[in-house]
Amino acid sequence: QLQLVESGGGLVQAGNSLRLSCAASGRTFSSYGMGWFRQAPGKEREFVASIAWSGGMTRYADSVKGRFTISADNAKNTVFLQMNSLKPEDTFVYYCAAAPTSWPESTTRHYDYWGQGTQVTVSS
Repeated sequence: QLQLVESGGGLVQAGNSLRLSCAASGRTFSSYGMGWFRQAPGKEREFVASIAWSGGMTRYADSVKGRFTISADNAKNTVFLQMNSLKPEDTFVYYCAAAPTSWPESTTRHYDYWGQGTQVTVSS
């Protein structure tokens, strides 16, 4: 079993930055791809970014390209999402997820493990 715990969410003004962290424990991670998704109440969960745990391949949703950066610290079993130039429309609950594949996947069906989510609220 793989446990994922997100942190770093909060309330920020538009234009500012936040960095989300996702700490993984419980299993080896070398064969997992990691992703960040976000969800608004009553809406489907949407893809934000993903990274291959080994090799560093990354993938981004068009809506966050150039503003968000996903990275991984293998030694600390932690994945980060650096979010810059935040906008009010980035207000969501953000979820970390792990997929049993080395490819950075963008669809929820590939992900077996999910964190509890962390709220990000961007005020205008």
